[in-house]
Parts: sequence; C-alpha cells; structure tokens
Amino acid sequence: MINNERPRTELKTSDFYYDLPKELIAQSPAEKRDESRLMTIDRRTGEIGHFIFRDILDMINEDDLLVINDSKVIPARLIGVTDKGHEAEVLLLRCRGADVWETIVRPGKKLRAGNTIIFGGGILRAEVREVLEDGNRMICFDYDKSGGENFFSVIDKVGQMPLPPYITEKLRDKDRYQTVYANEPGSAAAPTAGLHFTKELMARLKDKGVEFAPVMLHVGLGTFRPVKVENINDHVMHSEFFTVSAESADKINSCRGRVIAVGTTSCRTIESASDEKGIVRPMSADTGIFIYPGYKFKATDALITNFHLPESTLLMLVSAFSSREIMLNAYKEAVKEKYRFFSFGDCCFLY
Repeated sequence: MINNERPRTELKTSDFYYDLPKELIAQSPAEKRDESRLMTIDRRTGEIGHFIFRDILDMINEDDLLVINDSKVIPARLIGVTDKGHEAEVLLLRCRGADVWETIVRPGKKLRAGNTIIFGGGILRAEVREVLEDGNRMICFDYDKSGGENFFSVIDKVGQMPLPPYITEKLRDKDRYQTVYANEPGSAAAPTAGLHFTKELMARLKDKGVEFAPVMLHVGLGTFRPVKVENINDHVMHSEFFTVSAESADKINSCRGRVIAVGTTSCRTIESASDEKGIVRPMSADTGIFIYPGYKFKATDALITNFHLPESTLLMLVSAFSSREIMLNAYKEAVKEKYRFFSFGDCCFLY
C-alpha cells in the first residue's frame, strides 16, 4: 500500500474547526449541475472571486488538463431481513473476491458468522463469513445467475445510494449522486467535485482544446469518518484502491499547461502515483495517503473541490494545497455569502 512520507506537525485537529450553520448543509443537488456557485481562491494570495460553475470554461486554458475520477457509485446500502426475522442494514465497502464484500452491518451485535440475510424478497441472499477486528463483516452474496445477472445488476434492483449521514432528505434521482462520466462501479460515495460537470460543459471544454485524463479511485467511507485524535500525527487513513492507466499517465506527464485535479480523490490518486520528480506512473494499488500542511505536492497544479467538513482530512488537504489561514478565511467568506456546503453543495477552484 502507498503511504506518503508524513511530515511531523504541531497542528491539531481542532485547528481545522470552523463554525457552519446547519442550514448551509446542502440536502439536495442544484437544479442544474453547472449552475452551482463557484468560489475561486488564489491559493498563494487568498484573493477570492464569486462565479457560477459553468464560468469555469473561461478559467481553464487550452493547454490545461483535467484529471477526473471515473469511479461509479454503487447502490451500496442494502436493507434486508435476517434468518432470525430482524431487519438488517448492510453497507458495501469493498469487493474482496468473487461476490465477497467487506461491509458495515447494523445491528452489528446480532449479525455473526453463519447468519444469513435476504434482500428484495429473495433476489439477493447473503451469509456472514467473518467478523473482522474493527467490527466490519466479510459477507458472501448469492443470486440467480441463470439469466445473465451479475452482482451490480442485482444490487441496482434492491440497493439504495449510500448518502452521507449529514444528508437527511431522500434523493429523488439517484443519477444526481453520480458524475456524468462515471464508468467503473465500486465507490461507496461520490467523487463530489465532478457532480458539477455536464456533458455539454465537457464538450465545450474539449472544443476549446482542454483534455481530460480519467483515473479511478473507489471512494470508501473513510471520507466521512471523523478524525478522532487531536494529534494529527496519530491519525491513520483508511486505504482505497486506485488505478492510473498508461494513457492517462502519459497525458499528465506531457501536459504543457496546468494539471487540474477534479476533486480530492483525483488529487490523492495522482499524488499517490507520482515520484519525487512529479512523474506519474501507470499503476494499480491501494493508497492510504494523508495530506495535510507540510506536504509537498508533486503532480497537482490546481484543484476543483467542494467545501469540506470541519476538522476533516479533506479540509487538511486543501489547507496543504493553499494554507490553513487562507482556507479558513475562504470558508468564513463562504458562510457569510451563504454558499451551500458538502456533497450536494457548491464548489471552489483553487489555482
């Protein structure tokens, strides 16, 4: 697994706290993807601008390259009934083999090795194979394969989108928690910065001469897990699987303009795959990279990203890309201007 060399820091988790009114947490996506608001932030001076997302067309130059994470969110939240007659919730985290997944289950105490769960009236069946040290379960799934079904087509019928816990409203259109370029199923959460792009906006960028380099990182629930230690040096990241193709690596390495990461997942992917000289290598691996102030970026020149939770590893990442003071000031301005926060919220462009 790839881990960065982590610089020692005196910064504490509480140094990344900011006060966010609850009403600014977006509960639903903007009516049109590219009509979200866009805050521009000069990461060196802290200068701020206010725009609409589609205005980014004028901010990206023809020699620039947009690195996008084309992982596809799966309907990973499964509600079923156990062999004891109890309701059970299973959240898919990561595929560990043919129809075997590492999962989070609720209620955990009642689901032990050997217990079975039925979903969708029998469309999908599951058996708990192992209880892991951290309480997660290894579960083996079974379904009728005679009609050409596969696991993803079955969970598409019985599963729900695994929205973050701060979103309490029901999602009316599950495609809105999916980027328009999503391709490779496997994420338990959306790479949310990409949600602002439309096919039309991407076409206009391509017409301008801007290229896209797809990479893949399957987003895990570590994205939403809070940092539980005050000393940042003690925090351990959850690992996630990523792939960088030879074609995308070549595009990044030969880019004549800026390499612009669309989202923190794309940023973490190319930073994980790059060497000390900033050369990105084609590879598939697990990454537990943890980026906070003091980290030296190797491949990322600019970053498109949403507004992140207080005291989160993602707020630490953008603070490393700019500075803690600049980012906390920008977030204070976003609160004042009533920007919408988190997964379905507005966006910022750090350049």
